[in-house]
Amino acid sequence: MNSPSYQFPGQPPQGYRPHGGGATGQLVRDFDWGATAIGPMDNWTPALRTTVDILLNTPVAMVLMWGAEQVMIYNDAYAVIAGARHPAILGGTVPDSWPEIRDWNREILAAGFRGEVRSVREAPMTLLRNGAPEQVWFDMYYTPVRDSCGDVGGVLCTVSDVTQQVQQRLQLERDKAASAATEERLRIAQEAGGIGSFEWFPASGEMIVSATFRRLWGLDDEQPVTAEYLVTLVDERDRTVLGPERMAQLNPLSYTEYRVRRPDTGELRWLARQGEAMEGPTPEQRRYVGVTFDITLRKQMEQALRASQDRLAAIFGQASVGLSELDLSGRFRRVNGALCQMLGRSEEALLGLHMDDIIHPHDMAENRARVARLLASGVPFTLEKRYQKPDGDWVWISSSMSRLDDEAGQPLALIAVKTDITERRRIEVALRDLNDTLEQRVGREIAERDKAEEALRQSQKMEAVGQLTGGVAHDFNNVLQIIYGNLHLLQQEVPEAGQARQRLAMAIAAVERGAKLSSQLLAFARRQPLQPVVSNLGRLLENMDELLRRTLGETVEVATVIGSGLWNTLVDPGQIENVVLNLAINARDAMPGGGKLTIEVGNAVLDEYYVNNLLDVPSGQYVMLSVTDTGTGMAPEVLRRAFEPFFTTKPEGEGTGLGLSMAYGFVKQSRGHIKIYSEPGEGTSVKIYLPRSLTDETQELPGLSGPAVGGDETVLVVEDDPGVRAVVLDMLGGLGYRVLQAENGEQALTVLEREPVDLLFTDVVMPGALRSPDLARAARGIQPDIAVLFTSGYPQNAIVHGGRLDAGLELLSKPYRRDELARKLRHVFNNRSQELLARQRKQEQANDLLPPPPAIARNSSLRILVVEDNLDSQQMVCELIGMLGHTVSGVCDGERAWELLQAQQFDILFTDISLPGMSGIDLARRALAAGQRTRIIFSTGYGKEALEQLEFQASVLRKPYDLMELKAALDDS
Repeated sequence: MNSPSYQFPGQPPQGYRPHGGGATGQLVRDFDWGATAIGPMDNWTPALRTTVDILLNTPVAMVLMWGAEQVMIYNDAYAVIAGARHPAILGGTVPDSWPEIRDWNREILAAGFRGEVRSVREAPMTLLRNGAPEQVWFDMYYTPVRDSCGDVGGVLCTVSDVTQQVQQRLQLERDKAASAATEERLRIAQEAGGIGSFEWFPASGEMIVSATFRRLWGLDDEQPVTAEYLVTLVDERDRTVLGPERMAQLNPLSYTEYRVRRPDTGELRWLARQGEAMEGPTPEQRRYVGVTFDITLRKQMEQALRASQDRLAAIFGQASVGLSELDLSGRFRRVNGALCQMLGRSEEALLGLHMDDIIHPHDMAENRARVARLLASGVPFTLEKRYQKPDGDWVWISSSMSRLDDEAGQPLALIAVKTDITERRRIEVALRDLNDTLEQRVGREIAERDKAEEALRQSQKMEAVGQLTGGVAHDFNNVLQIIYGNLHLLQQEVPEAGQARQRLAMAIAAVERGAKLSSQLLAFARRQPLQPVVSNLGRLLENMDELLRRTLGETVEVATVIGSGLWNTLVDPGQIENVVLNLAINARDAMPGGGKLTIEVGNAVLDEYYVNNLLDVPSGQYVMLSVTDTGTGMAPEVLRRAFEPFFTTKPEGEGTGLGLSMAYGFVKQSRGHIKIYSEPGEGTSVKIYLPRSLTDETQELPGLSGPAVGGDETVLVVEDDPGVRAVVLDMLGGLGYRVLQAENGEQALTVLEREPVDLLFTDVVMPGALRSPDLARAARGIQPDIAVLFTSGYPQNAIVHGGRLDAGLELLSKPYRRDELARKLRHVFNNRSQELLARQRKQEQANDLLPPPPAIARNSSLRILVVEDNLDSQQMVCELIGMLGHTVSGVCDGERAWELLQAQQFDILFTDISLPGMSGIDLARRALAAGQRTRIIFSTGYGKEALEQLEFQASVLRKPYDLMELKAALDDS
C-alpha cells in the first residue's frame, strides 16, 4: 500500500537510500521515484525499504512489484533476465513492461495480492528479448509482502531463468536413448542453476542424487544417500511434509518447503523440493524424479517482512499520534491508545462509532466531501477539524486520511492519522487577533496618550484655577462673614418695623448673592464640599416643577419627561437643583419671544465606543438629565467656550458667565459627563450623565430647626481674620457662651493648656505650621472631652476628600447666620454629652464601680436593636438596656441593622439619625414599609423639632440622657 504522506514512528530517518546492489542498486538510488505511484524513497514504508535492501543485495534474480500500480524494482540478476528492456523497465509497471504476458501476470499477481504464495516451475513464455520474440522458461516463486497495516503491499518474485535447462531437458528427453552427453549437459545446467536433482526408488530405498543436491544438503561425495538418512537431517517440525510421510497422496513429492541441518557446517537451511512419479514396467520399478533448491534467502526475507509487520503492529498500538482504521461508511474499526486519550473515550466507546457522531457540525460538510473524493479517487487528504469529547469540550485534530485498497484496486478501508493541534490553534487565533488588532491597538494607545496629555493639561488648568478660586473664596467668604455677622447683630437691635430693617434685609440678601457667587466659583473648580446622597432625579424634578414654572414665566412652555424604571444616582440634591435652574434660566434667555423647554430624565448606557475619545469618562450605566430649548442656539465658536468661567454672550450686567461653568465643575466632581448639542437657529440641548447607583434612594434628612438657643459652655474661637473673629465673638457672647480667642493654632494650644474649654471652634485655613486637623488632635490630647467644630469658606483638602466631608467631623460653612451657628453648637454639645456619658459608663464598668440597678417593674423583656455609629455610645446604651432586663443587639450602621431586621424580630428600633450610609430615618421607613411591627425611638443631638415632619409615629430621646430617661422612653414607646 502506498502511503507517501506519513512517516511512522520508528521509521529510518528522512533521507533513506538503499545500500549496495551493484549497478542496478545505483540506478535505484538515482531513480526519481517521486514520479511513480510509490512516491519518493523518503516516504517509503519500512516494509518496502527492508524488501528493497534485501532484494538488491541478493545474487538470486528478484523483482518486487509494489502497490496497486505494480511498480517494478529489481536487482542485477533480474536485469540479466530483462535483457534489452533494462534499465527502461526499472520503476515501470508490470503491464507496461511485459505487455506480451499481461494476462498471465494479472492472474498470478492477483493471487499474490490476496496473500497467496505461488510458485511456477518452468513456466513457458514468449518474450520480446533483444528485439525479437523468444521462447523462455522460468521458475518463479511469488511471495506476498505485507505492508505497515498488515495488508499486502506488494509481491516479491524470485526468478530462475530455466530456459536453458528446459531446452536441454527437452532435448535430453528427445535424445534420451541416444545421447548420454545430453543428460550430462542437463546435469551441468541444473548445477549451474543451483538446482539439485534426484531419483528415488521407494521399493529399494535407493536414491540417485546430483552433485548439486549433495552440495545443497551438505553431503560429501562418499555419503550414501537414502530417504531414511535424509529424514534425519530434516528439522522435526517439517518431517511430516516429506515424501515417506506422504506416500498415500497422489503425488507425495509435490512442491514442499522444509528446513534441514547441514551435517558439514551445522547450518540450518531452507530447501524446496518438487518432484513427480515416473511409472515403471512394474510397481516395484516405480520411481520419483525431482529437484531441490535452496530458498533460505527468500525465507529470511519473508521472516524479515513478518518481523517488520509485527513491529508495525506494535507501533500502531504504542504510537504517540492517533491511528485509526475505519470502514468505508466512516465507522471506527480499529483505534490505538493515543487516539482514545486524545478524544477522551475508551476503545470500546469508539469502536462502531461513526466519525460524524463526534465531528463539529461546522466541520462536517467539508469532511464528508473530502471523504467522498477519497473513496472515488484514492487521493489522500489532510483536514483540521474539531471532535467532541464526552465532557462537551472540543479538541482540534489534524487528520490525514488515506484509502486502503485490495489487489483489484477496490477500496477496503480508510486509514487516518490524527494529531492534537488544540494548543496550536489557540496560539494561531491569539496571534491572528494580535495582528488584526495591532493597528487598532496602536491607534488606541495614541488616543489614550492624547487623552492623558489633554487630561493633564486640563488638570493643571483646573488646579491653577482652583488654587486661585480657593484663595479668592476664602478671603471673600471671610469678608462676607464679617458683613453677614454684623448685619445679623444689627438686626437684633433694630425694630422689626421701619426702613432700617428693610435696608438690613436688602444688605443680607446681597451678602447671600455674594455667597452664591463664591459657591459657583468653587463648583467650577471642583472644590465645593458636596453632600451627595442616593437620589431619584425624577422626584427632584417633580418637586421643582412649580419653582421652574414660576421662574420661567408664562411665555415658556415647560415639558417634563421622566423615563420608566428610572435608576438612582449619587448626587448632591441642592447642587443638581441649582444646575437645572441655571440651565432653565439660560434656556429662557435664549427664547426671548417664548418657546418650549423640555426637561427629560432617563436611563442611558455609555459604551466603550462612545467614551473612547472622552476624558475621565468610564463606560457603564448612567442616569441622563437633558435640558432642551427651542431658542437661538449657539455658533461653533461660542459652543467651544461655553464652559469657560465668566464667558457670556449676554449684555454686561445681565450674566455672570458662571452658570454653565458651575454645572461643568459640579458634574465632573460628581464623576459624570456633560455635553452640549447646539446649532444656530436650532436650539440647544444640554445632556448630563451621572453614574448609576445600585443603592436604594435616601430619604431627605430633616434640617436643623427650632428656636436658636445658646448656653453657658466655654468656646475657644480660633480665627486669623480679626474682623471675622470679632463678629463671631459677639455672636457667641450674645448667645450666652463664655468665649476665648486665638489668632492661630499655636496661640490656641497655649490657651488650652491654661483654660478649660468645652468646644474648639476653629477656621480650617489658617496661617502657621499647625494645620486645623492637627490642632484638633492636639486639643483632644490636652483636654480629651473637648468638642470640635470646623468653619471655612473653602476647606481645601484638609477635612474634605473626594468632595465629601471626612467622617466624624462637623463643619459650618461661611458665611453663616446667627441662628445657624446657635443650632449647630447645640447639636455638637448634645452629641458630646452623650459620648461623655458613654465613656463614663464604660470607665465605671472597668473599675467595677457600677451602682446597683434600680428596681424597675416590667411585665416582659423586650428585644431591642440599637443603631449608633459611635462605639462608646453604643456600648453604653446596650449596657443600660441590659440593666433594664431587656435583650439588646448593637450595630454601627443602617445597612447591618436592616440585615438583622430581616433576619430577626425586634420590638423596638433604637437609632441615631445621622449614620454612615443609610440614615436612621431611612432605616425606620424601610422597616415599617416591610410590615414589621417595630416601635421607633430616635436618639439625637438635634431635638424633637427636627422630627416634626415625619409621616410615621416615633419617639425622640434627646442626647444626653440618663438611665431613668432611657427607661421612660422604652416604657412610653
